[in-house]
Amino acid sequence: MTGTTDARPVRSEYHPVGDRSVGELVHEATEQLSRLVRQEVTLAKEELAEKGRRAGRGGELLGAAGAIAHVGLIALAGTATAALSLTLPVWAAALIVTAVLFAVAGLLAATGRAQLRRAAPPAPEETLGSVRADVEEIRERVHHR
Repeated sequence: MTGTTDARPVRSEYHPVGDRSVGELVHEATEQLSRLVRQEVTLAKEELAEKGRRAGRGGELLGAAGAIAHVGLIALAGTATAALSLTLPVWAAALIVTAVLFAVAGLLAATGRAQLRRAAPPAPEETLGSVRADVEEIRERVHHR
């Protein structure tokens, strides 16, 4: 098609409003709104997936904290037994091990709790803000026409 020109005018997505019919404008607005909604739904899915991953990590850490706390309770029972049956150095060592296990459990619990707090609320806040901004932009454009 070199050297030939088409007699039809070139259509651009950004033609002035006066050059298009109401039907074309409505069709274009419908397509743009549909595309915007699809993009916002995609963004909401991504945001909810990220919050779900954070909640999962927090739950895993809290589960690990529970398991280590359980081991700590067993160690504490061993410490009490050692304290009753032996002299100070043996139970003192067992008590130190128990304290370390509880410290690790406390650290895991605090980290897991922080992860769960960062994941809540499960609503896609960024997407909701984006949708609100889109609605406001549409309102402003409608009122200025």
